[in-house]
Amino acid sequence: MAAETGQEQQVTFTQDRLGKMLTREKAQGERAAIKRLLSQLGFDSPKSLTEFVSTQREAEQAALSEVERREQVAAERELQAARREEQAAERERVALRRAALVALGAEGDDLVDAERLLAVDDEDVDEAQIQSAAEALRARRPELFGEVRTLVPSAPAGAPAGRGPTRTAPVSKPGSAGLEMAKRRGLIPEFSDSAAR
Repeated sequence: MAAETGQEQQVTFTQDRLGKMLTREKAQGERAAIKRLLSQLGFDSPKSLTEFVSTQREAEQAALSEVERREQVAAERELQAARREEQAAERERVALRRAALVALGAEGDDLVDAERLLAVDDEDVDEAQIQSAAEALRARRPELFGEVRTLVPSAPAGAPAGRGPTRTAPVSKPGSAGLEMAKRRGLIPEFSDSAAR
């Protein structure tokens, strides 16, 4: 009867049922679009497209790996060259220091000690600065350069230099301090001193 009157029949769906229907229609549309895209690109299935993309990525990675390997080898060579330059510069600085110390008379173990004490740590130091530092070290530590320091004489009575001799009290008899005090106060006459001895 509804067909005779020209009105469409109304159907009621629950929200859940409507969501499922829309999802199914959307999935069918996506599959159809993917099949059209695959046929336009010349692939017969999604699997063949996946294989093609994987092959291309592997080829790009292999080419990139070769370039990276070459760059890494070049970077390693540059780093080694920089290390060799740094080591050569350090050997030159050591040779300059050693030559300055030897010229001032250091040798043997004293030369090794003088090298350790030479305070020139800057990398950009020149020969004049090394020479002045070596001369300053020679002034402070002449024994490293074969010179003998004059010994400071010790103080009299064997005291360390810079101090006066220690006072030594004369050896006295027991009770002599009290006898002396009594004499000073006048409690004992002076002539009894000769009788006590």
